[in-house]
Amino acid sequence: MGTKIVNRIMLIAGLISLLHSAFSAAHHRTYLRLTEQDWTRLPLDIVVQIVVSLLVVVYNLIQVVGNFKEIRATVDMQEKSWDTLGNLPSFYTFNHRGMALYQNYEPEESSSAGGSKSSLDVDY
Repeated sequence: MGTKIVNRIMLIAGLISLLHSAFSAAHHRTYLRLTEQDWTRLPLDIVVQIVVSLLVVVYNLIQVVGNFKEIRATVDMQEKSWDTLGNLPSFYTFNHRGMALYQNYEPEESSSAGGSKSSLDVDY
């Protein structure tokens, strides 16, 4: 738990350093405009600060976020059985637009007599 706190502190320090380097770059650009010099590139100290800050932020962000999931879908699917692969409850539809097409629709009463007509058949 101690390393996570250190990683979070380093992440915050890296973000502050990255913001400081952006402010320094903007300040340098303003200085060049005021002195009427041509802008060619940023000074080396600002570039080094940007690169080091970015590396610190990326590394500590990966450490703070945690474990990544596998990209390949087969890794997650290996643990599931064939019976559960076809079960997609998010696709179950009970109330749908089909009922709005037939204003006189009355659901059939279920009977144990086993009639030959399916509940999905529609009378025209």
